[in-house]
Amino acid sequence: MSVTPVWPDELFTDLDRTGPVPLYYQVSSRLEQAIRSGTIPTGSRLENEISIGERLGLSRPTVRRAIQELVDKGLLVRRRGIGTQVVQGQVSRPVELTSLYEDLKHGHHEPSTEVLSYEVIPAPEEVAEKLSVAVGSDVLRIRRLRGTDGVPVAILENYLPKEFTDIIEADLKSKGLYQLLRARGVTIRIANQSISARRATADEADLLGESRGGPLLTMERIAFDDSGRAIEYGHHCYRPELYRFETTLVAK
Repeated sequence: MSVTPVWPDELFTDLDRTGPVPLYYQVSSRLEQAIRSGTIPTGSRLENEISIGERLGLSRPTVRRAIQELVDKGLLVRRRGIGTQVVQGQVSRPVELTSLYEDLKHGHHEPSTEVLSYEVIPAPEEVAEKLSVAVGSDVLRIRRLRGTDGVPVAILENYLPKEFTDIIEADLKSKGLYQLLRARGVTIRIANQSISARRATADEADLLGESRGGPLLTMERIAFDDSGRAIEYGHHCYRPELYRFETTLVAK
């Protein structure tokens, strides 16, 4: 796949090839500055490592390490079938009672949503237990692909009790789930949440552009309203190079 160079010619003309600063670091630093300044715009695709190496007169391992530095910082993402793409940076999410949609907005990212499934189903035993409803009772199951900057970030799967089965599917494409619940007068007061990691299934890998069996961050949450009633159960998975959770620890 041929990709047009996305940086100005002068960006790498004065690389110091004999000094003490490693070449991979020089390349990585200049690419980072160009991305953060907007010289290389969000959504741009880089050439492959071989092409970049040939243009800059650098070895493939040097280019690969420079690119990996920016992948680790969340400024570049590798997508199967597309290549290496520029993003706005890793999404940092505080461990608070907020939705991913809200966190993206607050972080000056523009969320995008694809509703993968939207259906009323009989509550399986696990879901019934989490929501404190009868097994087999109607619950709304929603599965969405959330992205930002044109790149998929997370797969969100949520279950809600019967009274919320009239939530409109179209609204889920333009609003966050908690935003919709609050608009209905629901006060989300507390939640039990666990954060973990596991390997991506084939379906998840295809949706997120990750390698099959590659690592994913996961989060499971049960949210309760101010009366103590469970109003939402969700389990989500995130691309680890684009996403992180943050919390503040205080000594007792």
